[in-house]
Amino acid sequence: MSSVYALKPRFQAWLRPAVARLAAAGITANQVTLAAAGASMLLGVALYAAPNVPALWLLLPLFLFVRMALNAIDGMLAREHGQQSALGACLNELGDVFADALLYLPFARLPACPTRWVVAFVLLAVICEMAGVLMQTLGASRRYDGPMGKSDRAVACGALGLALGLGATPGPWLEVAFVIFSALGLWTLVRRVTRGLAERGAAPAGRA
Repeated sequence: MSSVYALKPRFQAWLRPAVARLAAAGITANQVTLAAAGASMLLGVALYAAPNVPALWLLLPLFLFVRMALNAIDGMLAREHGQQSALGACLNELGDVFADALLYLPFARLPACPTRWVVAFVLLAVICEMAGVLMQTLGASRRYDGPMGKSDRAVACGALGLALGLGATPGPWLEVAFVIFSALGLWTLVRRVTRGLAERGAAPAGRA
């Protein structure tokens, strides 16, 4: 199964003129990363505090699209405008899992949406990203395999937010959705590890 991540090159091409203007204006990749994390925190806290306000859920898909754009922009500023740094790499990886947790945990506040499945989904998201980075430390590339990578999670949860924002009543369908999302997250984890090890071309390294 493919991932929304496969569309990234086209998305980047669309954003490239804007990125060039931001670089010329002195905007840095780290500033964009921190802005995305800060905005995620604000919306996540608002959703958690007022889960019964449809307008807030309607904001979620819009914000997730903006966040995907910001994630692409910070990477392009870093790679294409000489802003790569160790701090930037840390902010990028940690900011993504931080934002995912803040934006998706509020679903657990909705009736008929068991906390355990939302938490399982978020934990798997964190572990999948850890696995992607781990493969890089073992000599493979940073793995972004789907079917439930960062962009896929944004599309899936954005669709739920859109439904809730348009007036859908929380019910058992939310539990079904997060069970499916969690299963896809587990599949993603397996794919990232197996494909990363296959790329590396060797058996898993032993524990220290």
